[in-house]
Amino acid sequence: MKICIYGAGSVGGFLGAKLARAGEDVTLIARGAHLEAIRSNGLTLQQGEPFTVHPKATDKAEEAGVQDLVICTVKAHGVSAAAAGIAPLLGPDTTVVFALNGIPWWYFHGLPGAHEGRQLERLDPAGTIWKTIGPQRAIGCVVHIGAEVTAPGTVTVTGGEKFEIGEPDGSDSPRLAAIVDAFRRSDIKVETSNRIRDLIWSKLLGNVTSNTISALTRAKMGELYDDPILKGFMRQMMEEAEAVALKLGAEIPLSIEARFAKGPRLRDFRTSTLQDLLASRPLEVEPIIGIVTELGDMVGVETPSIDLVYALLKRLAISEGLYPA
Repeated sequence: MKICIYGAGSVGGFLGAKLARAGEDVTLIARGAHLEAIRSNGLTLQQGEPFTVHPKATDKAEEAGVQDLVICTVKAHGVSAAAAGIAPLLGPDTTVVFALNGIPWWYFHGLPGAHEGRQLERLDPAGTIWKTIGPQRAIGCVVHIGAEVTAPGTVTVTGGEKFEIGEPDGSDSPRLAAIVDAFRRSDIKVETSNRIRDLIWSKLLGNVTSNTISALTRAKMGELYDDPILKGFMRQMMEEAEAVALKLGAEIPLSIEARFAKGPRLRDFRTSTLQDLLASRPLEVEPIIGIVTELGDMVGVETPSIDLVYALLKRLAISEGLYPA
């Protein structure tokens, strides 16, 4: 299978390294010092026994040609800008896995009901992704892994690993089975779901609270949960987001009570949004919280706590020059 990793940073680098080691025909789309290091010395994955692979790597997608599978791991706010770059990789039967945080731009594709086929302007301005890539190519993916680029050409795994994937229409399609086979041959922990939106919401309930509040406070996970006022406010935000999800027909597999009973898995963990803020990278404002306010308005669910945090986080991002253009 010809596989292109579009955005071969931490998560993309992890997937690319494992797939390449298993013998898949992998091309990495990367940039800057990371790309040059991969070209010169290969891509090293630090997980257990470290290993180095030497896949093809470029910053020009047209050099890679048409692929069987594209795995897009750029952050959700960057997909619209990346769509034109992904286009040369697409043939008639190319599948695109979107391994992203937050609500995906294709959310209402293949979802029966009053909103079927609805496009989300906040996630896909002017319908750029919808028209350039097409929702029919999309496979949903929820990422659970801690990984970072610790040096150019080196990806280090820092937390647990699991990828959950599913068709937007819930089917057990041949293309989904082919992706699962490739992942499992590559020793990538993967599970499939016929209700991928449920799992997207399940992760989002954490992102919409801990990611946003940690960025506003610069607090680690343990510090958020140790503060009774912040903990209570995060619970209120989760309840609002859950109400929106339920109104849209989703079923959250992990209850809010269970989440708070378990507490944070990694107390010293800095969320990805806080990491982005500290590194002066654009913040994932719209995909993880702005879209929840939009969906709440759409289905008539009030989200006052989420609305407030959205306004604060957006203002912070704008003032720091980190609100994606």
